[in-house]
Formats: sequence, structure tokens, C-alpha cells
Amino acid sequence: MADSMEMLVRSRPRSSRSSPSEKSVEVQRVPASMPREEQPDNSRSVNRWLGPLALFMVTINGTLGVGLYWRGGDIVEMGGPLAVVLAFLIMGFIAWTVMQCITELLCIWPVPGAMAIYVSEFVDNELGIAVGIAYWFTYSVSFAALLATTAAEVTYWNNSKGIQGAIMFVVVPLILVLINALGVEVYGLVEVVVGSMKISVFVVIIIAMIAINAGAGNDPVADGGHIGARFWNSPTPYETQAASDWFIAFLMTLSVAGFAYVGVEIIAASALEARWPTSRRSDDEEPNNVGGHDAERQSAMLIGETIRFAAVWIPVFAMIAYTVGGILVASNIEHDDCLLTRQSWIKKVDSDGKLLCAENGIPFKANRPSMAPFVAIAKRSQLPSLASAINIFLIFTAITCANTNLYVASRTFFGLASRLRGGEGAPPWKRILAWFGKTNNRNVPMRAMIFSAVAFWWVPLISLAPGGSDSSSPIGMFIEALSQMGTDGVIIVWACECWAFLRFYYCVKRHAPTLEEKRFPQVRRFQRIDDDYPFRSHGQPVTGFFALFACLLVLIVANGAFLWRGFQRVPFVSAYLTIIVFVLIVALLKLTKGAKWALVDLSQCAEVEEIFRRLNEIRHRGAADVEPEKSLWNLWGHI
Repeated sequence: MADSMEMLVRSRPRSSRSSPSEKSVEVQRVPASMPREEQPDNSRSVNRWLGPLALFMVTINGTLGVGLYWRGGDIVEMGGPLAVVLAFLIMGFIAWTVMQCITELLCIWPVPGAMAIYVSEFVDNELGIAVGIAYWFTYSVSFAALLATTAAEVTYWNNSKGIQGAIMFVVVPLILVLINALGVEVYGLVEVVVGSMKISVFVVIIIAMIAINAGAGNDPVADGGHIGARFWNSPTPYETQAASDWFIAFLMTLSVAGFAYVGVEIIAASALEARWPTSRRSDDEEPNNVGGHDAERQSAMLIGETIRFAAVWIPVFAMIAYTVGGILVASNIEHDDCLLTRQSWIKKVDSDGKLLCAENGIPFKANRPSMAPFVAIAKRSQLPSLASAINIFLIFTAITCANTNLYVASRTFFGLASRLRGGEGAPPWKRILAWFGKTNNRNVPMRAMIFSAVAFWWVPLISLAPGGSDSSSPIGMFIEALSQMGTDGVIIVWACECWAFLRFYYCVKRHAPTLEEKRFPQVRRFQRIDDDYPFRSHGQPVTGFFALFACLLVLIVANGAFLWRGFQRVPFVSAYLTIIVFVLIVALLKLTKGAKWALVDLSQCAEVEEIFRRLNEIRHRGAADVEPEKSLWNLWGHI
């Protein structure tokens, strides 16, 4: 993949005016004067069909997944009620600051493989390739991990390995592959319907949790009355088997909460398929001599508006949802309740050697179905069928989140491979990767999608082995560590994106006079006259520096807190193996390519302009010039 970040195109002059006889012209997604050999290759292009609502729901479905319903319980068990509020609020704010940086770049260049390209162009080429690999790994392995989670939820009713193996690990993945294969127009409609259902049911669950807290049901803790805020009388209990004091336990919860926010950046993967707005201009409007027609610039501003809402507000929405959900979990169940999940590496005996959470001398947690905190609360309330209903919804949530993860993984892999050319004379590895960078006749990256689906399909299958469903077994620990590695992979990507943005920020600031003199479009951030800059994020550059520092703090300090009381294999592998492998990938790419150990030179304005031109060309080349078909058979086209 080393050459996948090396752009093969250069900017060309665009035609200066439209035909005088035309009263108006629609903006072309690809400049009319682009040479034939540089026109978009439809075999390496996707369709722009997703509107603002679809983009919003795609990100919602990827963010409000299993983390919303599981991680609150993990944090309560680890650090008590106060840790729930602080962890979700802090990680939510970090996610918001990261998205401010990503959104500003994304509104200018909604390109395939955006996360990798920004780092390649503004920081380091090999680092950008490693970012793309890490991002693909996260969502590909998360797809498999969510299938395993779905099977774990099914054990609430049935422990049959046949059901897990045949339905959860074969039938369900095939259905998700089929949905993704039908085209982005069908996929977008599915995401809108599913996202609306998830938000609606979440509201219902919140109401149910409030009712239980107020006294609904027969929870023994309520003693015939309401539960109220009794669990908040001591807001800082902590897991003594994992931490020596509450603050260390709180640092651990930051890493756990980080898992819940993985997905807020999904808009970067789906932006390429965002519907490109059509603008018009009259004959007497002068075109821009550097970047193309004024109408093109207006269209770019509109695509920024399409992306901006979802990118900016998803972290806020997720932070509110997670915090409210976490507060209700902490208010309705004790932090040491045996129904709450526990980290697999935490000892199951106390200092006297007595079994924790044991009934009749038998460890309770080793012999019960896997249970999310909302299900545990419903079970404690003894309200008829409520626990089963919530568990059904959690299965639905895990499956739909897996569907979104497959979409993101496929687009990320497609973005890495689509710029490779595997013609005659190319090395075999390059031909193979280039083959994955093509789409089918519906402009769906089927090859990349199928590979992303099967790459880690073996992960849930090994859970069928003896002891595989027990989180304390070697197999269970391996699956848990693999899932957490995906979380750390995304936080590494977040940090790199913030670094890329900061270098972009100071680059355009340094060259602002020259960019203004040449009227270079959409990058004149510091000019307010004839302003065409799509989006200015808030509080820069302080926001970018905070986001970068916070990501590094979570990766190094918060993850390391798991080891402060003694070395544990699972936390160490989860926390640091991803970082070690990421650094090794960068080093290997540097050595094999003979590349310099230096950052991209942004000191020369001519070089910077060339980078901007490359990004503009990628933006034009990355999508097929196809309009949604509004036939009676295409409901999504009408929507």
C-alpha cells in the first residue's frame, strides 16, 4: 500500500467560461476541461447519494452501538457513579475537539480514504498509510467483535452453540454483506430507518429506567419505595481488585469510555458518497482563474454544509446520550452488583480467598448469561418481559452497528487501494491491492467490502470453542483484548488527524498573503473578503492542541493505569500492542521505501499549492458523475 498515498494526478487549467448561449449551466462534478486520461474512472468511483439525514444516521448507527448499553456498567463497576459522569463528559469533549479538526479539513476535501490522505499530505506519507491501515483494522475487527457480542446476548435465552454458529456467525454476516452490496442508495435508506428506530427505542429505555428508579417493579433494593439517589450517597467506590485508589480507577474508566465514542468520525469515511449539491451561475459571472468556476466554489461550500452538521453535532449528541444513560445505570444498580460485567483479568476472589459473587460456593459470574447493565436493571425490577425486550433491542443494536462498521471498513480499504495502478510491470502485491480498489457496476466497492467482512470472521468463530464464551478464559481474554485494540487504533488515528490539521493550520497561516494574491480557492482561512472557506472550527489552534494532547494522554497515561497495581497481560496487550505495531508499520514502510525520516516540507508555497491541487483532483476523481434515479421503484431517490 506504500504507493496508495502517492497521487498520480496534477491540477490542470479549467475552461474559463460557459457558452454565451446558455442561460445557466449545472456545475459539473468533474471539470469539463480535464484531459480524458484524468477523467474519473468509474471502476474506481463511488456514487454520491447520501444526503445530510443519511450521513447523520450513518454516524449515529456507528456511534450509538454496544458501547452505549455496555460501557456504563463497566465504568460503574470500576469507579462508581461519579466516574460515569466524568468519564463520558471528558471523553465526549475530547471527541468534539477532535471532530472540529477533522471537519474543517473534510469540508474542503471530502475524498476517499480521507483520514489517511490528510496525514500523508500534511505530516508524513508513510504515517498516513499506517493511519489508513489502523483505521481499517479497527472497523474490520469491530465488525467481527460485534458478531461475537450479538452471540453473547443470545445466550441470555439459549446457550446452543449451533444457534450461535449457524445464525449469528453465518446468516447474520451474509445478510449484512447483502445490504452493503445493494448500493449506497439502499444502504442509506436502511441506515435512516434503523437510526430512527434506535433513537426512538433509546428514549423508551430511558423512560423505563426513570420509572424503575421512581419505584416501578419489585426491585429488592427499593424496599417497597423508590430507589432514588441512594447509590450516589457514596459516589466514589472503586474496584479494589484493579486499583489502589479512586483516581487510578477513574483513569482506567477514561479508556473504557473511549470505546463508546469510537465512530464519531465515521462521517470522514462516508463523506465521499455525500450528495454533491448543484448550484447555478449566470453568464456574466466571472470564473475563478485558479481553482475553477465560481459555481464550483459555491458547490464546494454547499457540500461543506451537508457534512458539517453531522460532523459537529454527533459528538454532542453522543455525549448527552452516554452521560444520561450512565447516570441512570449508576442510579439504578449498585457498583458491585454481581449482574454487572467485570473486566476479564480482575481476580474473582477477595483478599481472604473467598469467591466474589458466589452463590452456594459456585462463582455466579461464570455460570450466568452475559448481561448488559440495562438488562440487569430490568431483571432486578422483575417487570414482566422488560429484560427480554431490552436484550432483543441490544441484539438489534449490535447487528446494525456491525453493518455500519462493515461499511466504514470497506470504504477505508477502498480508499487505500483505489489509487493504486496494477498494470503490466507492477509488482504482484501492487496488482493484488489495486484489484481491491475497484467497484462493481453499481459503484459499490464489493471486493474491499467482502475482504473486510471475512478478514476477522474467525474471531467470533473461535468463541464457539470450549470456554470461548467465558471472558475469563484465554479465548475470552483474547477477544476482549482484540476489541480494545481497535479502540486504541481509533484514538491513534484521532491524534494523527489533529496533528495533520495543526500543520495545515499553520501552513495556510504562513502562506496566507500568497494564497490571497493568487485567489487560491477554499484554503484562504484567514481572509474574510470574498470568503469561500467552507468551515472554520472553533477555538483554533488551542482546540487542536488540546485534542492532540488529550488523545496522547488517554493512550499513554489512562491505558497505563491498568498496570499500576501489577502487570496484567490483557491490559498490556490491549493498551500497548496497537501502539507498538503502529510504530513498527511506519518504520517498516520507511525502510522498504527508503524514505526520509522527515515530515512533509510545508515551508515553500509552491509545494503547498501542489498539495492543494492534488487534493482537489482527488476530490473530483473520487466520485462517479451519476445522479440519483428517481423512478417509482427507487424510494430513496424520491426521498
